[in-house]
Amino acid sequence: MNPYKPEKIRGMLLGMFIGDALAMPVHWYYDTKALKQDYGPIRNMEAPKEFHPNSLLHLSNTGGHGRGKQHGSIVGDVILKGRKEFWARPKLHYHHALRAGENTLNLQCLRVLLRSSMLNYSADRFLAAYIDFMTTADSHQDTYAESFHRDFFANWNNGKPAKNCAGAEDHNTASVGGLILLPPVLIKSIGDWLTIRTQLRLTHQSPKLEHYAEPVMELLHKLLQQERSADLKDQMLEATQSLGLRLNKLLEEAGRKNWQDQDVIGPIFSPACYIEHSVPSVLYLLAKYETDAEQALITNAEAGGDNCHRGAILGALLGAAGGTGVFPSRWIEQLHDRTMILEEIERFIESVN
Repeated sequence: MNPYKPEKIRGMLLGMFIGDALAMPVHWYYDTKALKQDYGPIRNMEAPKEFHPNSLLHLSNTGGHGRGKQHGSIVGDVILKGRKEFWARPKLHYHHALRAGENTLNLQCLRVLLRSSMLNYSADRFLAAYIDFMTTADSHQDTYAESFHRDFFANWNNGKPAKNCAGAEDHNTASVGGLILLPPVLIKSIGDWLTIRTQLRLTHQSPKLEHYAEPVMELLHKLLQQERSADLKDQMLEATQSLGLRLNKLLEEAGRKNWQDQDVIGPIFSPACYIEHSVPSVLYLLAKYETDAEQALITNAEAGGDNCHRGAILGALLGAAGGTGVFPSRWIEQLHDRTMILEEIERFIESVN
């Protein structure tokens, strides 16, 4: 029998969709003054504006990972079919076609994994569903695909077996977006790290990412089994020990010096996607706000950078700790695909109990 409590699973998964959708319009804003000017205080889910002052979409490689020339057509012909033209437009929002409360591509892939795992999880079943989803025109509305997607499909398009298509590690492979597909596998495997790592390696060949993923998954594993989350801060601080983080001292210093959150996420931890900064940022916000999910997720969104994927993992931890009740009901209502997402979560829960 699965030891995880259904309400905790529900909260974990719902928190991921909420954290992503709330941050979506301000994803990859690095100028927080511009973020506030364009969207003001973030309180609700909004549609993105077409203009994005910090967008580097036009500098991103359409033939593979990272930055580069846009001569390749993995974007446009293999994935994101018909959307390559958008990648040439300077200052275009990465998610300009999404609607208020809609989720970005990585969270859409999370839904693919949930649906493909309704019976028994298997790497082959996920890969087949993932490839079908990503190569089918108009299966989603997003315009942007992270480096790991482009790398995977560049390899796949060159004839590599699907299980060997994850790109080799480079400076941006170990990003927080790599953690998004792990929580359902954690549930299905009941915390078996070997199975979780196998899933991670389908899309990311990154020892560095694995190093940060394991304690986050272990923390989720513990939170999902607990009746209460009274010792959430202690659990979180314990999880950071293997990472060599000293968040307890940072929290004490921030309190003593009356630092604001923007004095931590930015000057101390980069708001960028890099895992060595994003995981500490998530755990810092979790430790500071504990079960105040509303303020934690607002703070994450307003910090800019890769706030969508940070928000998804932060939402997972908050939901695993406190269930769905920690999230404002208006945010659940504002999810664009709320009815289908809730149905998919319930069917997934049924499949593990």
